Amino acid sequence: MAEKKCVAYVSTYTMGDKHGIRIYDVDMERGRFSEKGSVHITNSSYVTISHNRKYLYAITDTGVSSYRILPDGNLEFVNTASTNSMRGCYLSTDYEDKFLFCAGYHDGKITVLHLDSSTGAVDAITDEVFHKGLGSIAERSYRPHISCVKMTRDNKYLCAADLGIDYVNIYRFDHDRGILRQVDIIRCDIDSAPRHLKFSEDGRFLYIVSEMKNCIDVYHYYEEDNVPYFDLVQTIPTSDNFEVKGVAASALNISDDGRYILTSTAGDNCVSLFQINQETGELTRLFYLPVSGEYPKDAALFPDNRHLVSLNHESNTMTFFRVDYENNYMVMNGKELEINQANCIIFHELSAE
Repeated sequence: MAEKKCVAYVSTYTMGDKHGIRIYDVDMERGRFSEKGSVHITNSSYVTISHNRKYLYAITDTGVSSYRILPDGNLEFVNTASTNSMRGCYLSTDYEDKFLFCAGYHDGKITVLHLDSSTGAVDAITDEVFHKGLGSIAERSYRPHISCVKMTRDNKYLCAADLGIDYVNIYRFDHDRGILRQVDIIRCDIDSAPRHLKFSEDGRFLYIVSEMKNCIDVYHYYEEDNVPYFDLVQTIPTSDNFEVKGVAASALNISDDGRYILTSTAGDNCVSLFQINQETGELTRLFYLPVSGEYPKDAALFPDNRHLVSLNHESNTMTFFRVDYENNYMVMNGKELEINQANCIIFHELSAE
């Protein structure tokens, strides 16, 4: 059987060099990258790929940009649209790829934009929602900071993590008008700072990583009588030093096969790998090990789970590791790769044609 061919898209902040998206060929056997191209875009702090795998959307200083994914993995510019707000920090689409959601860290705003299904272009804004409330930490969390927006896998509700006010707001989404209506709140622990959200492959479980609490909270999601419910199942630390000041959880990524979940931790500069119980949704930690870099802003398993990459934002490197599941360990896999202020990574499998 021929091995999968993949590319990786890495988004970066830009200082001088304006190429904010780097495109890499992925060597699955060796667990390494080789750069094949780049995209001229400023401060691409986050990228996402549509669920039909045809388009990539990126944050930029002026709003959001759309790109067509070519057969070889390179990107072709489609358009840029304004979000009528400060620069966003997170993007996602609904499961029909009709709408794009942008999270605003700086202004506490969710922006909903319509997508042109025939071209992938970002169209007009259909809704704008500002979070309200006060947090408990004056130097940062005294006001809303939306850090992540994700639809439930049944495509009914948008979940918006706000690390400023320690809430995850739940919105029912009107797919005809592109409008959000708040229907619930997951009240996280005070000072926890919920940062990123992921749903299990079957959609039954929600995972929330909290930046200051340094834990993953696992919730069972279900709906009864047109009402969403989120029942807490488990809380598990991401770090051995989760009560130490200056340690902050960052990334949250689920493996392509849905069997593992990965987090990274700044301060300790480590990654944690957990195995997911497919029946209960509960997590078992396999290891917590250093990444040989400063501030792992994002980290991910390769699509075949055999290797791992860490994006080290402050040391301007990517480091690579081979994962040993028999001994619950990872071993550095060659030399670090230089890249300035990397922020987010997404793997994309190329078609066999």
